Amino acid sequence: MSRCGASRCRGRSWKPEVSGFRIVVSAFGDAGHACPAIGLARDLDAAGHEVLVETWERWRRAVDELGLEFRAAESYTVFPPPPPGEDPSAADAALALAPLFKEFRPDVVVSDILTLAPTLAAEIAGVRHVTLIPHLYAVHERGMPFFAIGAGLPRTRLGRAAWRAMTPVLEIGLRQGREELNQTRAQLGLAPLDRFHGGISEELVLVGTYPGLEYPREWPAHVKVVGPQTFSMEHPAVELPSGEGPLVVVAPSTAHDPQAALVRCTLEALADEPVRVLATTNGHMPSEPIEVPGNAVLSGWLSYDQAMPLADLVVCHGGHGTVVRALAEGKPLLVSPAVGDMVENGVRVQWAGCGRMLPSRLRRPASMRAVVREMLSEPRYAQRAHAVGAWRVGESSTAVAEIERLFEGR
Repeated sequence: MSRCGASRCRGRSWKPEVSGFRIVVSAFGDAGHACPAIGLARDLDAAGHEVLVETWERWRRAVDELGLEFRAAESYTVFPPPPPGEDPSAADAALALAPLFKEFRPDVVVSDILTLAPTLAAEIAGVRHVTLIPHLYAVHERGMPFFAIGAGLPRTRLGRAAWRAMTPVLEIGLRQGREELNQTRAQLGLAPLDRFHGGISEELVLVGTYPGLEYPREWPAHVKVVGPQTFSMEHPAVELPSGEGPLVVVAPSTAHDPQAALVRCTLEALADEPVRVLATTNGHMPSEPIEVPGNAVLSGWLSYDQAMPLADLVVCHGGHGTVVRALAEGKPLLVSPAVGDMVENGVRVQWAGCGRMLPSRLRRPASMRAVVREMLSEPRYAQRAHAVGAWRVGESSTAVAEIERLFEGR
């Protein structure tokens, strides 16, 4: 019998063969992590499970509007673990979750790859644990390039051998991470781990990206590529630029580029081109005004539900959420990375054939204009974008189905 109350189940498409479970979904608070977690929580709720979302306070309203239970996450320092009694640590935050676990009695905890506290709390409580990776799979495989440095897939046996030879360099950092994690585990009375990536579940890992962006590799049996987990905040529709030319949507990072360098460069590059430009600062308020040419419209926020289906090309920094949102509509991407794993996303987009990457060091109006011209004149980019984004999780299994499968035969 389902554990969700009758009032919570009313109006849903209930699947009688699946009994409802209590599920905590925890996420780091940046949009690229919180939004996929909230999207998964929404889908779990729709499948008849009772869901509690634990993330930063800024997402309370979005979670409340979905009718889900919300708890604000504790702030804490993960690595390196702070000395006892100083800043709150992951161990402190894990202990602080004990009352929530006692009250909510979860059957499973789904934690974002960056949220260590709920992972530890689940282990202490003896609760099943699932890891959600809301981007490309970051665990290294020998013979492949290190994640996030933006290196292409080796094409030869010699190239693979070179990457294998460099594996000890990577493992220096992995050993340090393991040692720091075991320090945190010791504070909680948990046994040390011998494996790397000890915060990632050994039971089930959900990789929320398109298979077409993943390099070929040997996938562990418990790691499932389930497609993007999507959720977006609603924003009012904006007026589109006038004219009939191709529409270039400029969708920069919400967390980086506060002075809107990507937007400025793109607007200048395309001012005299036979295109229309729909750009957003995505919440940034740059100190210097932005000059907007006559063929462009600039807004503070932009509804991707409105813009992406209409775009002929999407220009972005390469945040994973923006990349997969464009690909879901079959739109090619021009990625000019800012920081972090954006360069990795840009390389994968270029490798998959669904776009181009323009490194930030080469980002100039002239180079931007040349790449946009080339991409708009070559239909192969849009064709590949459509092929990558046309993959449907129904061809394999959804994240919800994988979580439910944990309890088969229970």
